[in-house]
Amino acid sequence: MEQPSDVLSVVCLCAEWCGTCREYQSEFGKLADAFPGIRFSWWDIEERADRLGDLDIENFPTLLIRRGPLVLFYGTMLPQIGLLRRLIGSFLEQTQEEARRYAFSSPERCGWQSNVDLSQIDSHEN
Repeated sequence: MEQPSDVLSVVCLCAEWCGTCREYQSEFGKLADAFPGIRFSWWDIEERADRLGDLDIENFPTLLIRRGPLVLFYGTMLPQIGLLRRLIGSFLEQTQEEARRYAFSSPERCGWQSNVDLSQIDSHEN
């Protein structure tokens, strides 16, 4: 599902069996309450394995952060919610043009933009 170009979304890819994920989920939910204008979604990778395509999620939490269709971050982050809070804050400060430049500022980020499997992860689904 396509998102408006200015909407920030955060998807956490975790697993129910992971103790770290279970602890992180509570803090992730509180962060969602603190940023009501952002779409937050929690994906259990085992329940949605069919939607992940060739993505290989090996470490938790793995986060996907988008601004509209632009992938700004995809990767593992230490399970410290303050790190995610600061990252979100920095993305909220960007203009749309700054976000676009950032999204294409490295070969890795350019690859995220064309990754079909990342595009299948929808922040509207919980």
